Amino acid sequence: MKSLGFIEIPSVTAAIEALDTMCKTADVEFVTWERKLGGRLVTIIIQGDVSAVTEAVESAAAKAMKPCVHAVIPNPHEETIKMVNLSASRLTK
Repeated sequence: MKSLGFIEIPSVTAAIEALDTMCKTADVEFVTWERKLGGRLVTIIIQGDVSAVTEAVESAAAKAMKPCVHAVIPNPHEETIKMVNLSASRLTK
């Protein structure tokens, strides 16, 4: 099972920059994103091996252009996976 990485940051521009940093830092893949407050708060979700996700999230948080909140879930519960998949299903419609 793949681990999940999350970074929540103010602004779409900062989120895109963080995603770019994460994808360039380690072998991770973008899963989905969520925008709240009209895009003033954006959560990016990635997946991959635990070490890759941890490296990517920590690198993006350290280089972020705005303060952010971040987390890595090494072995996500099936309900967490359902929630992420529900969010990701919006991108395929």
